[in-house]
Amino acid sequence: MALNTNSILLKRLQQAHLIDFQQSSKLLLEKSQQYQTIADFLISEQLIQPQALADAAASFTLLSSMDLDFFEIETIPEQLRNEKLIRKHHILPLSKRYKTLFLAVIDPTDMTSLEDFEFNTGLNAEMVVVEFDKLHKAIDKLFDTKVTDSFTETQWDLAKMGLACSDEEETKISGSQSEDQPIISFINKMLHDAIRKGASDLHFEPYETSYRIRFRIDGILHEAASPPVALSTRLSARLKVMSRLDIAEKRVPQDGRIKLKLSQKKSVDFRVSTLPTLWGEKVVMRILNSDSAMLGIDMLGYEAEQKQLYLNALSQPQGMILVTGPTGSGKTVSLYTGLTILNTEETNISTAEDPVEINLPGINQVQVNPRAGLTFPSALKAFLRQDPDVIMVGEIRDLETAEIAIKAAQTGHLVLSTLHTNSAAETLTRLLNMGVPAYNLASSVTLIIAQRLARRLCNHCKTTEQIPEQEALKQGFTAAQLPHLKLFKAVGCDHCTDGYKGRLGIYEVMPITGQIAASIMQGAYSLDIAVQAQREGFQNLRQSALKKALAGLTSLAEVNRITKAGDHSADKA
Repeated sequence: MALNTNSILLKRLQQAHLIDFQQSSKLLLEKSQQYQTIADFLISEQLIQPQALADAAASFTLLSSMDLDFFEIETIPEQLRNEKLIRKHHILPLSKRYKTLFLAVIDPTDMTSLEDFEFNTGLNAEMVVVEFDKLHKAIDKLFDTKVTDSFTETQWDLAKMGLACSDEEETKISGSQSEDQPIISFINKMLHDAIRKGASDLHFEPYETSYRIRFRIDGILHEAASPPVALSTRLSARLKVMSRLDIAEKRVPQDGRIKLKLSQKKSVDFRVSTLPTLWGEKVVMRILNSDSAMLGIDMLGYEAEQKQLYLNALSQPQGMILVTGPTGSGKTVSLYTGLTILNTEETNISTAEDPVEINLPGINQVQVNPRAGLTFPSALKAFLRQDPDVIMVGEIRDLETAEIAIKAAQTGHLVLSTLHTNSAAETLTRLLNMGVPAYNLASSVTLIIAQRLARRLCNHCKTTEQIPEQEALKQGFTAAQLPHLKLFKAVGCDHCTDGYKGRLGIYEVMPITGQIAASIMQGAYSLDIAVQAQREGFQNLRQSALKKALAGLTSLAEVNRITKAGDHSADKA
């Protein structure tokens, strides 16, 4: 959803020199698709603080302001708790007096939202300005409390649990499901919460005497709910109906997809996987966020020199770019970002994926289907007869796929793909072990990116951390860095999860230079290639992660979680 660039609030803030005109205009042009409201944009991009925004908005409009920390959420009348309307506009009804509805707002110049509340309630609205973060916290508290209270074990009425589902492909999230459908309401609430909290996966897990729902947030699983175990089969059945899977088949795994429509212009896709376990079917849902593919390379966390190496490789008419790392390390986003840069009217791009996670308009995406004979190799062979400029292979899993991809890279095509290896140098060893000749690797591979995702420290609560010099040197910091060493650690607050909020990329970007190509031809081991990359000044994963810690973006504990403390051993070679 694009922002309203003609926002009165934005213009008033710029005119009052409360935000930088050039910076805000540039960022708005680049990122208008990422945010729903101007307030979201201003706060997320740290152009203004919540308190300053509230003070300015109240001053401009001559409205009263209030501190929601001193407001009792429980006093909000039940008839005003329209979750769909509240979350849509980020406005909280506080109370009703006769024919007047009092609303807590962030942007009092947004008259469209005001009119929507008046239309839905039949009341005249009066606004009170509040702080952005406190409003979101109050809304979450209101509906989190409501769900907790509504789904206690004693209130689950099994006789009323209808599992009726629309035949429409898109299932709308709604906060006002009828009382005789608590399963539907509960699952919709879980999906909604997962999206709001920035989760990447949801796990619905049955056990002998309990049932657990967990969200993976910033790479770590957290328990979100624990409904009665008696509801296990009904929860899995509802999820399977939504995914268009066979609800009668419980003996084998199944894969499906859900498209949830959040608003007229925004929807979210879920990839659904079921697995028969000892105590019932476990269901795991991966949230496929198409917005992540549109972040732009500047948002991925590359160092300036690393970004330039990637852009240089993308600008080549032929060759192979490989992105490596474990599952969940952000490889797909890195590849899709590259494809987005290449996606022009003059370029024919084809991809073979398993599965197709994000739909990219203008790109020919193929879902491989081994049962039907559509494999990575067969798709690649077909691509080469389709006049391609750029080919993306979801993963190089075997020698046949590798050979066809390398042939394409040597015959005038740019090829992008992934492997599951721990470092850039080990990627070459993996391909050699598959049976790819060294001379083919040296002549076709142009760039290898190894990556991880590290949790980002919360700016609201992070605090400094002191470590002894000897320990710092042991961790991989250099003597030159010690005088300027300033590290931070996680604490935890209402704004984050365990002291972290969001993630950032950690990268090792290794181009295949003449010296590295010569090492490959000479049969060098991965460690030898890594040493050569260090000599040529290319940072490994550990060095890149420590640099992020020095910048205060992540903690040393997080660096050690995602990289080995010994990964800097080649630095001194």
